[in-house]
Amino acid sequence: MKNYRLLCLIILNVFYGYSQQSKLNSADKKYDGYAYIDAIKTYERVADKGYKSEDLFKKLGNSYYFNSEFESAAKWYGELFAINTSPEAEYYYRYAQSLRSTGQTDKANKIMNEFNAKYKNDSRGKLYKEDVNYLDEIKANSGRYKIEDAGINSKYSDYGSFVYNNKIYFASARDTGNFSQRRHKWTGEYYTNIYSANIDPQNSTAVKPDKFKTALNTKFHESTPVFTKDGNTVYFTRNNYIDGKKGKDDNKITLIKLYKATLENGKWTKITALPFTSDNYSTAHPALSPDEKTLYFASDMPGSIGQSDIYKVSINSDGNFGTPQNLGKPINTEGKETFPYVTSENEIYFASDGHPGLGGLDVFVGQFDENGTVSDIQNLGNDINSPKDDFAYIIDPVSRQGYFSSNKDGGMGSDDIYKFLETKRLKCLQELYGVITDSENGVVLPGSKVTLYENQKIKNSTVSNTAGQYSFTVECGKTYSVRAEKPDYATKEVDITIAKTNGKTNLPIALDKSVCKVAVGDDLGKCFGIKMIYFDLDKSNIRTEAALDLEKILDVLNQNPTMKLDIRSHTDSRASHQYNEALSDRRAKSTISWLIQNGVAKNRLTGKGYGETQLVNQCSDGVNCTEEEHQMNRRSEFIITAL
Repeated sequence: MKNYRLLCLIILNVFYGYSQQSKLNSADKKYDGYAYIDAIKTYERVADKGYKSEDLFKKLGNSYYFNSEFESAAKWYGELFAINTSPEAEYYYRYAQSLRSTGQTDKANKIMNEFNAKYKNDSRGKLYKEDVNYLDEIKANSGRYKIEDAGINSKYSDYGSFVYNNKIYFASARDTGNFSQRRHKWTGEYYTNIYSANIDPQNSTAVKPDKFKTALNTKFHESTPVFTKDGNTVYFTRNNYIDGKKGKDDNKITLIKLYKATLENGKWTKITALPFTSDNYSTAHPALSPDEKTLYFASDMPGSIGQSDIYKVSINSDGNFGTPQNLGKPINTEGKETFPYVTSENEIYFASDGHPGLGGLDVFVGQFDENGTVSDIQNLGNDINSPKDDFAYIIDPVSRQGYFSSNKDGGMGSDDIYKFLETKRLKCLQELYGVITDSENGVVLPGSKVTLYENQKIKNSTVSNTAGQYSFTVECGKTYSVRAEKPDYATKEVDITIAKTNGKTNLPIALDKSVCKVAVGDDLGKCFGIKMIYFDLDKSNIRTEAALDLEKILDVLNQNPTMKLDIRSHTDSRASHQYNEALSDRRAKSTISWLIQNGVAKNRLTGKGYGETQLVNQCSDGVNCTEEEHQMNRRSEFIITAL
């Protein structure tokens, strides 16, 4: 019946709270033993003084971007691009998004064009449509099914199955011996009616098909029934015929419509055409969403992209319907899209001759995005599909058993129904997992919010368990971003590309504290990740990058006027002991001098060079060590001596 069925940083405020206990002395002394450093505010004050560094601008841009403060994010990303015209891909995208969010569309488009040209493999840029050899994709998607005759076929057309209450319902043009049968002029076959058959639970084979003896069947076409879970409502396709009257379009042709019927006292009654149907276009092949709040169907109604498109319409709580919406591209093409079927896994299966296939109608699957559009459309492979018409695919997402219809060679009639077992999922899936920890001490961080993004869209979200662990199910070969957040820590986002085979991917994430709590005896430099103030080789003059770090120390001293520091400079064990001690001492004094020249009182600073006398590892004279091990000993410390 071919003519009939086709149709990271979080900005935190400085906390200055005092204990409310009545005994003031002990409470005040306890509070006075700490200082709370707002690192981001310090970075911004340093940047406002004219200091420039990629790391500085990235942190500032990210801090505002993650908090949706796009105007400030655009400012600092702009500074980043001013000193580096080719940063990592993420910064192109975030800068463009920030610009677009503040109305700077032309500039955002310019950044995106640069992004598209430079990062051709980044899907977010939609740089270009790959010229994929679709036959290779179809081959790769094949070999995943065990397929058999469903056991209910005749020499006529049998198609469009639906399973409900251990029965299969389908359309058939078979000869039932009724002398009043009428043949359709287009096909020479009898008009289709709805049939049903019991399903053998042992092997899922349908047996003893029989005509559905209800008012749903008429002397014209009926097909593709869909029942609600309670069994009291059915949606189905029928020729434009009701109450003994046949409707026609402007060309005097009777098209097809969607109908609804209600089960009352064991009989199907109140058969009515759905309110959005028309004499002048076709609507057919209904499918219900798992929550039964949305009806999907095929139609060539005005506004369709192609010969027939897939639409959806909301079913309101009072039983009325909303306005049909075209699912749009990329699912709909200039060809035919029809026979939708929606699963609880957020997938939509459909038949199409507009997407690349093997010929005629092929069955495809797409994934619903959060906004309701369909993406990641794939051909199911040559087990299901053939050079003929393959359509009306339904599947139980748990058992992976189902049925589809086809007029492929080797069948009994013009269309036949096949049963299948999917033995291998089309999607290659992996477990993406990891542990959220404190970057300084490695302590696990339970209760961290972990969000999975794909192309800057949220795919999933979770909270780390008591062991700091998280996990997501992800698709092979895709690139994701994982963002970890926890109060008092800087938000961190890490990109990961999943391997193209099944398995697991480990992605641990270590978070930096964003509010740095320090006490007397602590190293202030650790608040800003300052491990060493860098000097030119064998010299003690302050370099530009050293001044940038010292500006951070200066800002904290200005914000905490009673704070005092002991500045200590250390070297590794290479060169002589005497040379190292003298060089480190000159560098400590140079650091102190710079701070004094920039307004810090002399009596707040002490310092000394320790050379190689306080090594943090075994790398003393004569010990063979790596460069990384020597680097651990080359360090600068800013020890707090008073608060």
